Amino acid sequence: MAQTGSILEQGVPLGRTTVPQANGLPPSEDEDAAKLSAWADKYRGATVADLDLPPALSTSPNTSLADAMLSASSHDYSHLTVLSDNTRSLLGYLSVSRLKQLFESGQLQPSDHVSKAMVKFQRGGDRKYQIITMETELFELEGFFENIGPFATGARQDFAVVTDGGRKFVLGVVTRSDLEEFVKRRPA
Repeated sequence: MAQTGSILEQGVPLGRTTVPQANGLPPSEDEDAAKLSAWADKYRGATVADLDLPPALSTSPNTSLADAMLSASSHDYSHLTVLSDNTRSLLGYLSVSRLKQLFESGQLQPSDHVSKAMVKFQRGGDRKYQIITMETELFELEGFFENIGPFATGARQDFAVVTDGGRKFVLGVVTRSDLEEFVKRRPA
């Protein structure tokens, strides 16, 4: 019987998401489970609420980029969430580092609106939206960042928008560095 797909050395079909290890074997589900277990041990039941995040700083799509940058820099934030003027729903985010690059390259001007630079959240499609709340455990959040486990979205993430369970309110933004700082300040 002829097969049309690639076959790994051990007779395991090679799918789109199966990436062999260096020894040619398929990755083990146990590897992800081991990472999740190690992260669970590292965070010992801590949740996003334990990070004591400052409140989210949000802006409007109609705000000037200069005003948005001033708000972000005065609070030392790396990301701003963008909310609808009318419904207050989450539309996307503004990355301060990306914005600086766009200014330096001359692609955007400080007088331009946030809507020209924001990254819009896509509804539906291939990308999975993962809800991160104050009750999300930190090992799950690290899995979200690393694209491992039940909070995996299909790609590694640099930050997460923290909302209430119904996604009506933006409560904060958490980054990888927030997790690193938490581990440093928490007694062993």
